[in-house]
Amino acid sequence: MSSAQPVHAWDEPAGIAPRGTLVLLPGRGEHGGVYERFGRRISADGYRVRALGDASSAPEAVAEAATKLLRDETLPGPRVLVGSDTGASHAARLAALDASGPAALILAGLPAGPRPAETAARDWEEELELRTACPTHRGRLTADPAFRRGALAGPPTLESPTPAGISVPVLGLHGAEDTVSPLGAVRRVFRELPGAELVSLAGTRHDVLNDVTHRTAAATVVLFLERLRLGPGLTPIAVPEALA
Repeated sequence: MSSAQPVHAWDEPAGIAPRGTLVLLPGRGEHGGVYERFGRRISADGYRVRALGDASSAPEAVAEAATKLLRDETLPGPRVLVGSDTGASHAARLAALDASGPAALILAGLPAGPRPAETAARDWEEELELRTACPTHRGRLTADPAFRRGALAGPPTLESPTPAGISVPVLGLHGAEDTVSPLGAVRRVFRELPGAELVSLAGTRHDVLNDVTHRTAAATVVLFLERLRLGPGLTPIAVPEALA
């Protein structure tokens, strides 16, 4: 039997009607608390966030917990599955195996393609350089006793997602300067996912939800969620006008 998974939760402010739920799967070495800043920002816009543990350490337990949350009718819909790093790979796999699961997928820093050998971190400072340029997040990781240093050097364990079985809307967020999972390889994966959207963030490394562009990343997520609430066709809401 799978062991119970700790859940970090952030809810909408009092008096605000909930607009949906995000179930988040962290990446290698991480835990749900690492996404406190993201959770607080997203929940401020009315979306509940439930962050689980590192699926690469306990894949069955995390998958079971995620499925339970996605099927929890007491949580407001749409219920969306979010994954970062290997959490993105596990999220895609869950969506492919369970057609009645999430209403959409958000894949952040998806591992794709062979990792360049020269990007392997030799110590903690080098791992931080690979992960994020955000000084606040670097400080948090350094002071976090629950964070597993060196885990990023481990294999992704799962192959990149394939179109087979994934029928929900997909948003990808990826750092333009990600050397752990280069953007070019990620583009090739997303081209094969029907209707998927991929947004790259300039000046951003692998931990795309926790880098210097974390505000832009969160805003991009909210824009996607607002469109999703209108239906799976993701009808545009903010439409640039042609001025020529």
